[in-house]
Amino acid sequence: MKKRDFLKLTGLSGIGLMHFDAANAQPALISSRGSRPQKFNMSGYAAPKIDTVRIGYIGLGNRGGGAIQRIQKLENVEVKALCDIRTANAEAARNTFKGDVKPQVYSGSADAWKKMCERDDIDLVYICTPWSLHAPMALYAMEHGKHVAVEIPVATTVDDCWKLVETSERTKKHCMMLENCCYDFFEMLTLNMARQGYFGDVVHVEGAYIHDIYDSFFDTTKRYDHWRLKENQRNGNLYPMHGLGPVAQVLDINRGDKMDYLVSMSSNDFMLGQQAEKVAKENPAFQQFAGKKFRGNMNTTTIRTAKGKTIMLQHDVTSPRVYSRLHLISGTKGSAQKYPLAEGEQGRISQGHEWLTPENFKLLEQKFQPEIVKRIGELAKKIGGHGGMDFLMDWRLIDCLRNGLPLDQDVYDAASWSVIAPLSEWSVAHRSNSIDIPDFTSGAWKNNKPVDIALEKGGNTGVRI
Repeated sequence: MKKRDFLKLTGLSGIGLMHFDAANAQPALISSRGSRPQKFNMSGYAAPKIDTVRIGYIGLGNRGGGAIQRIQKLENVEVKALCDIRTANAEAARNTFKGDVKPQVYSGSADAWKKMCERDDIDLVYICTPWSLHAPMALYAMEHGKHVAVEIPVATTVDDCWKLVETSERTKKHCMMLENCCYDFFEMLTLNMARQGYFGDVVHVEGAYIHDIYDSFFDTTKRYDHWRLKENQRNGNLYPMHGLGPVAQVLDINRGDKMDYLVSMSSNDFMLGQQAEKVAKENPAFQQFAGKKFRGNMNTTTIRTAKGKTIMLQHDVTSPRVYSRLHLISGTKGSAQKYPLAEGEQGRISQGHEWLTPENFKLLEQKFQPEIVKRIGELAKKIGGHGGMDFLMDWRLIDCLRNGLPLDQDVYDAASWSVIAPLSEWSVAHRSNSIDIPDFTSGAWKNNKPVDIALEKGGNTGVRI
């Protein structure tokens, strides 16, 4: 019997039978939402304007610490509260604020963040915690009337992805995943070029997250409670969003097309398990990882869309390779590729068998430069955050909330980009069988409008230098 026929007979079609729980590596059954009617369409939804956006931050480590530095450069923003389980982190973040601005600190317990979410003077909760906490915190915040911006991934299970979609629709609160790579300069340039038809019909795209962070898994100063090493006991593409987000926007995923099904394959683990055994003998804190299985070094996941286009994604964060967030667009009239990069190079463009010369690339860049880059691109580079893309993301989020504009990334993007991880786990565990990708829009993708990159409205949020 074919797998899809079996799933239909058992009433579990559309989402896959199982995912793997990162906490105990045991299979867990997921309920089906196969024909769920959409309660409210959050794609293109413009929430009421908020003149001054009041924010509370949860998680003040690597990502959260950088986020509060950037947000202090924006006008019409008030940071009301800061939360971290480590009191020292919260206090250090509070001390970065100048003058009379002193956000209230929530710390000292695992549930301190709930008290912050229950305040009635916060509009947006900005979440930068370990992955397993993203969905619970976002759900709680939306239930208490807050918009949420969540670091990637927004959730680690299919079921939590659905809960976030359903809660966002019911509360009409935005749930944006903070996929900063959508705001990198070459990615935005190629998105605008695709919109203008430069590549013709885009038929294939590729993305990746190949980043050697091997040593950090065993550095006790890097991540609270070794949370990322724990997550890497799951076997699949655990971090597809950086590569997928920008190319999904090029393909108008959830806004004219949708991802249909995927196939995923992983190599064996040749590094993490061996190192865990070694380190456990020297440091008792790592004994919990001795003898455990970890994800394979390289995962390759392929996706087919409803309109017959294809996506290839790769993930490897342990092998000693040069950094690559592969961004490739292949169309009927041209192509683009970022990584590998020569010194000073942003990426490459072609309309034939050879890449354009740097001079011709510069002309194209001037012609297709997105409006957001024209307005604040140079400011973003000065303020920083992964070369400026983090600041562009924060500025755009606040500007949309202040002007009552739809967000560039909605809850359907957050769910569909994040769900690739648990679905890839299922495929890897089942000899790379294909598995359907849920349609979180419940069919609305056929009529949803593409992401607005024209900035015809808004754009009036000031920046402090």
